[in-house]
Amino acid sequence: MLPKPPPRDNGLGFLFLPPYRVAGTSVAGEATSIMVPELDVTFDLGICPRAMLPSKYVCISHGHMDHIGGLAYWCSQRYFQGMGVGNIICPEPIAPAIQRMLEGYNDLERQKTPYNLIPLKPEGTHEIKNNVFVRAFALEHTAPTFGYSVIERRSKLKDEFVGLPQEKLTELKSQGTEITRWLEIPLVAYVYDTVPVPAMVREDVRKAQLILCECTFFEPGDRARAKVGMHLHVSDIVEWLKVAECQAMVIGHVSRRTNLAIAKSFLVQALGKEKADRVHFLMDGKANKERFERQLLDAGEHPTPVRGGGKFGAGPFRGRQGDARGPGPARGMGGGGSGSGGGYRSGPTRG
Repeated sequence: MLPKPPPRDNGLGFLFLPPYRVAGTSVAGEATSIMVPELDVTFDLGICPRAMLPSKYVCISHGHMDHIGGLAYWCSQRYFQGMGVGNIICPEPIAPAIQRMLEGYNDLERQKTPYNLIPLKPEGTHEIKNNVFVRAFALEHTAPTFGYSVIERRSKLKDEFVGLPQEKLTELKSQGTEITRWLEIPLVAYVYDTVPVPAMVREDVRKAQLILCECTFFEPGDRARAKVGMHLHVSDIVEWLKVAECQAMVIGHVSRRTNLAIAKSFLVQALGKEKADRVHFLMDGKANKERFERQLLDAGEHPTPVRGGGKFGAGPFRGRQGDARGPGPARGMGGGGSGSGGGYRSGPTRG
């Protein structure tokens, strides 16, 4: 009798939540790596699939292996493939340990892999795209942990100057009068791993268009376990969604023993269908695949199976054969700017 083959790789989870694609994996205790290619950012790198390499920035929430295990590989592969130096945003308390870890890999590989380490304090910010910033905030877990919000800053004319002719505005500005104010538009919030904290209802999280969050425990009897492990329970998500204004919430860090159908039915029962419809499970491959098929059909494209559809890099479905338009994963996951295409380029020689 032939031996059983190893379990197949189910690929990465994928959702198109306009205007953002969310791609990655997140299984409790195994690995969390979640990419938003439109923002050139990946949150955590428990593992580093090829699809994550084009991200110019990685935001590390904390130092547990299932959230940081692929970081050195990401730095090394970006350098090896000539994709530019990786930028690592992390909580300031763990920056020295990250640096020691990466230096250890340099010793092992007998080569120096460059990287930019960007430690942030709570409320610290860093610009990742033009007028788009990542802001860090403290969470509570068994290790020092940060959440992140991605915000866009827009300049707007102050109300008292609206309607004035351009000549007058130019004159006021030349006199040193500040005629504009900055608006902050919360785009994405990332909240992994934590107990319920006030930061979950801060403005740049509560009003974010998209919230990426963990929910590790779902059984009613597991609230005590959630408290001990310092994770979120589904009852915390229910309370959060009563005030969160997000267009969509993507839940990850679900354990393999959780029945997603039961978890979703609980949310519908607790929240009502309208609010529950805003919630998506990153690793719910069947539901997400069906959802993307409907999106393609609504856009006038026929979902055509692609060879190797089980892998995210190829994508399970795409539009018309050879069509490079639209949001489908088959069009590649690179963000904007040079060096984000993910192809092989000139880099260091490696044996």
